Order: sequence, then structure tokens, then C-alpha cells
Amino acid sequence: MVKHRISLKDIARELGVSISTVSRGLRDHPDISDELIVRIKECAGLRNYSPNPMAMGLLKQRTKMIGVIVPDLVTHFFSSVISGIEAVAKEKGYFVIISPSNESYSKEKENIQNLMRARVEGFIVCLSQQTTDYSHFEQIIEAEIPLVFFDRVCLKDKVPTVTADSFEAARGITRHFYENNAHRIAYISGPDHLNISDERRMGYLQGLTDCDLEFRPEYLEKCDLSTTSAAEATQRLLSLPLKPDAIFGINDTVVFSAMKEIRKSGLNVPKDILLVGFTDEFHATVVHPMLTSVMHPTYEMGRVTAGLFFELTENMDLPPKSVELKTKLVIRESSVRQ
Repeated sequence: MVKHRISLKDIARELGVSISTVSRGLRDHPDISDELIVRIKECAGLRNYSPNPMAMGLLKQRTKMIGVIVPDLVTHFFSSVISGIEAVAKEKGYFVIISPSNESYSKEKENIQNLMRARVEGFIVCLSQQTTDYSHFEQIIEAEIPLVFFDRVCLKDKVPTVTADSFEAARGITRHFYENNAHRIAYISGPDHLNISDERRMGYLQGLTDCDLEFRPEYLEKCDLSTTSAAEATQRLLSLPLKPDAIFGINDTVVFSAMKEIRKSGLNVPKDILLVGFTDEFHATVVHPMLTSVMHPTYEMGRVTAGLFFELTENMDLPPKSVELKTKLVIRESSVRQ
């Protein structure tokens, strides 16, 4: 059995004080009374406390750097979120180091190690699609290093998160399809373990219920978020004896692939199949027909995420907040029956 490492949180709980108080007491901070410093150090000695190696050095020096890890740097979604993060960081006198995971779990872990070597003061992260093991984040939490997740999140009971209202957005898309005379509505989802996949699937199912439409399992497809996988999922939908008359996807990239496959099959958008995307990328307005999509408040998401990060830097004892931002369905040509 692996022995539990005694953390600052354990000492704080035993003494009935905050984690930051314990941290400052161990460093003889002048704001902490001599009596409390003695109690903290005695407790640390009795419990054989030693600083977490991951946190060593971070306590000694303020670098004013934040490590930001995102799945990619290509899409407008992530670049806009990063802009929001950078704006708040600049206001606080900080700057960010941005590291793409390229949707790779191993690259995500490597990024954390590299950013630690760069002595960042904490992390803002959107999970890679491959990430199902969260032990590398557990180590950050154990080391009392500020960590905030956005969009694709995990460990919500331990880490502040910022997400969009994916459930309500997907529910609204389904109802919008129905209002435009679609009754065979399909959804191309992403990997099951991603929170956005599950939330949008649940919203889709609720939307069907709202419209008194029967759920048909063959209309719920999955992909790995790549254009190839999305194309294959669309081909499976189009090969059904009773093709869907409306399709939406987990993001715009998936739906652009679907649009291409629909055209290759000789069908027309929106005459034969209605289409709706998710995240409202720039390309939604330059394709033909223009793509209806769910617009995320991406810049606001970045600002709110950075705000939660700085709240943590001031008080690591704060309970983790879960902030959900509202989205908007921007209706264009691809989802309106002509």
C-alpha cells in the first residue's frame, strides 16, 4: 500500500487553520504569530511533513507566469479564450505561457512538466480528448498549486471550472430542428469521457422528449473529433435506410466534415438535411450555405477562468466554483427549411 504523503491541507485540517496560513507559518511569515508558527512546525514535524517536490521552488519565487494548456492553437475557440485569459493576466501584471497538447494525453503531461521547469505559478487547462487518467492533475492539487479547468473539465469537486451551458444549447438545437419540420434528428458526439460529449448528448435526448420524438439509437453517432472520424460517422448516418433529415455535431469542425459528405452523396443542405454546428467558428460564415451554430462566449470564458485562477492565488482554501456561461444559437441558412 502506498503511504499517503502528508500535505499542507492535512496539517491545516488538524490545526483548524487555512492552507495558506500553514504555508506561511512554515516560512516564518511575519503575519503569522510566533505561537502559531510553533504549533504549525510541531505538527509538521510529528507528521513527518516534507514539501511536495512539485511545489518546491514555486514557494520561493514569484515568476508572474501562468501555464495555459489547450488542445490546439488553430481554432478560433481556443485563441479567443486565450485572449480573454491574457487580458486579465495583463491587468494583474502576469503573462501566460501557452502549450498545445495536440489532443494527446502524453503531450499534456509533458507540457505540465515543462511548464513546471519554467516555474509557472499555476495552470489553466482544457483537457485533451485522450485524457482519461487525471493523476497528473491530482499531483498539482496535492502540491497546492493553483489549477483551473475550462470547457473540457474534470475533478469538479476539487478544481474550479468554467463551462458553457452545453445541455441547454443541445436541447435548443433539437427544438430548432423540430420547428423547421425535421423529425429524424441525428447527433454526432465526441469521446464518451469528455464532459461536453455527455452534456450535449443529454441535451439532445431532452430535446427529443420536448418535441415528442422517439429516440433512435442509430441517429446517435460518435467520432474522435478528427475530420476523418466525423466523415465516417456521417457516412454511417447517410447509409441508413431512413436517413436523418437534420444533423448537429459536437463542434463546427465535425459539422464541416458532415456538410462535405452530404454534398458528396448528392444531397443538399438545407433542402434535404438541416445542419447545426457548435462553437461558431469563423468559417461558419464563409461556407455555403452559412452554418447555423451555437456561439460560445469564448472571450468571456477566458476572462472568467483567469479570474478564478487569481482568486486561488490569493486563497487556496476557497471551495471550487463551477461557473456555467450562457450560449446563443446563431441561426443562418443551413438549418432553415426553404
